[in-house]
Amino acid sequence: MSDETQYPICVMGVQGSGKSTIGRSLATALGLRFFDGDDLHSVEAKAKMASGHPLTDEDRLPWLTRIAVVIADAASHGEPIVVACSALKRSYRDLMRETAPTLYFAQLEGSQALIAERLSHRNHEYMPPTLLDSQFATLEPLATDEAGTRVSLTLTPDEIVVEIMKEIGH
Repeated sequence: MSDETQYPICVMGVQGSGKSTIGRSLATALGLRFFDGDDLHSVEAKAKMASGHPLTDEDRLPWLTRIAVVIADAASHGEPIVVACSALKRSYRDLMRETAPTLYFAQLEGSQALIAERLSHRNHEYMPPTLLDSQFATLEPLATDEAGTRVSLTLTPDEIVVEIMKEIGH
């Protein structure tokens, strides 16, 4: 990627990896709008997760489609955005790229122990820490043939943003 053309970016990873924090910082650094994919979960999906039940592919597909439409709509108006979305499986990312073909993924990756520790210090509206096992079980890391990069959570948030910006040519 070069800085002559800006592409939409999805900051992805399991719950508690810092998608929203990094996404907001990255969007600010790039002068882009930030959108949190969690805002598009249905009331039913939020209730299901809040009760400790992980979402199925069937639950996730309409949500992922809504996110992809937001990304594609912004890009069609010349306003690429940074979005936070778990995008745990390749099939989810492929679905999103069908609607937003230039979408670039930045996967935040860390050990399950590190993320569990982070989750012990936060209270999320509908994502209990008990869902972390299912998130890691579902996660298919970004493959080398996918447009994107993987960034270690051993870096500070500022270092993560700098690393992603270097990868996209900024």
